[in-house]
Amino acid sequence: MPSSISSSDAMADSAPPPDTAHRPGFVRLTASDRPGVAQPVPERDIPDRPWSLITMLAMLVFIAAMATWEWHWRDFGSVPGYRNSDGEWAAQRRRIDEGEGDATVLAGSSRVLFDVQLPVWESLTAERPIQLAIEGTSPVAIIEDLAADPDFTGRLLVGVAPDLFFTGFSYRGSVLPYYQKQGPSQRSGNWISEHALEPFFAFYDPDFALNTVVRRQAWPQRPGMRPNSRVRKLMVQQADRNSRMWDKVVDDVAYRAIVRGIWAEDFGGMPPFLDTPEKRQKTADEQIAKASAAVAKLRARGVPVVFVRLPSTGPYYDNEKKFMPRNKTWDLLITRSGAPGIHFEDHAQLMGYDLPEWSHLSGPEADRLTAQLVPLVEHEFAQQAMKQP
Repeated sequence: MPSSISSSDAMADSAPPPDTAHRPGFVRLTASDRPGVAQPVPERDIPDRPWSLITMLAMLVFIAAMATWEWHWRDFGSVPGYRNSDGEWAAQRRRIDEGEGDATVLAGSSRVLFDVQLPVWESLTAERPIQLAIEGTSPVAIIEDLAADPDFTGRLLVGVAPDLFFTGFSYRGSVLPYYQKQGPSQRSGNWISEHALEPFFAFYDPDFALNTVVRRQAWPQRPGMRPNSRVRKLMVQQADRNSRMWDKVVDDVAYRAIVRGIWAEDFGGMPPFLDTPEKRQKTADEQIAKASAAVAKLRARGVPVVFVRLPSTGPYYDNEKKFMPRNKTWDLLITRSGAPGIHFEDHAQLMGYDLPEWSHLSGPEADRLTAQLVPLVEHEFAQQAMKQP
C-alpha cells in the first residue's frame, strides 16, 4: 500500500506546473500553486511600481497634513513648549538621586506648579528649586516617597489644594510608579521628545491630539449622565518644569469661560465616597495621618517642611470652603503634623491677586506672588533649622 509520502510525491509529479505568468497582479506563490507540496517560506515578488514617486508623494502628503495641523494650533494661540509628561517629572525626581539631595523641593498640585515661579525664587535665594508638583494630584504620596528616600536631605515645600490633598485624589498618580520603573527605552524616548520635538512643534500637546479633539465634541449624552469634561490646556512649561498660565486663558474670554465651565461641573456635589460630612472627614483624617507620618520621618532626618495654601477665589473658593472647611482640614493638618503652615488668608501680601479661572494665577501675578511668598517660606525654614540639634 503506498505511503502518504509516496502518494504526495505522485500527486506532485502528476500536477501540472502552475501557470503564474498569466495571473494578473501575481505577488507570491501559495499552497494552491503547489498542490500536495508542503508550504515553504513564502516567495514574495515586488510588483513593478514607481516606488520612488509613491514614496515622495506619501512624504509630501504627510508633511502637508502635519504643517496644516501645526498651522491650525498656532493660529489657535499655541506655542511650542515642553510636555508635562511622566518622563519629564521622573527626570526632575532623579536629580535627587544624582547628587542634588540637598535641594529645595516643591511638591503639591497645579497651584504650586503654576503659581510658584522658579526664576523668581532663584533671583531671591540664588537657588532654583526642583519642581515636583503635579496637576490634579494630592502630594501625599510624593511626601511619603521623599520621606523613604535617605538621599533627600534638603528642604520641602508642600502645596495644599483642599479638594485634592484631603481627598487623596490622584489624577496623575502614575508619575511615581513611572519614575520607579522607568527603563532605558523610556528614558531615551523622553530625551528624543524633549530635544527633537517639544521645542519646535506647537501641536505636540495632549490637548491637541486628534482623539482628544474628537472626544470633546458636543456628543449627545445619555439621560442622567453628568458632564465630565477633561480639563483643557492651561499652561506652558519649560524644560525643568517651571510652568506659567497660558496667555490664552487670560486674554481669550471665550476660552476662559470654557475653563471655568469645566471647573463648575464639579461644584455643588461630591462623589459617592465623599457625599456626606462624615465620609469627607474620615478621608481627610486618613490623608492627614499619612502626611503627618511622612513629615515626622523627614524632620527626624533634618528636613524642614512647610505647608502652603495658595490663593483661590470666586465659586471655586466658595466650593472649597463648603466641602473642605479650613477648621476641619488645614487647621488639623498643621496641628497634627507639627509643621508650620502659610495660608494665604493669614497674610495680606498673599491676597488680592488676579486668578482668571478662579484657581491659578496669571503669569505676571505668579511672579508677584512668588516674590512675596519666598521670604515667608525661607523664614519658616530658618526657624526649623534653628531648632535642629
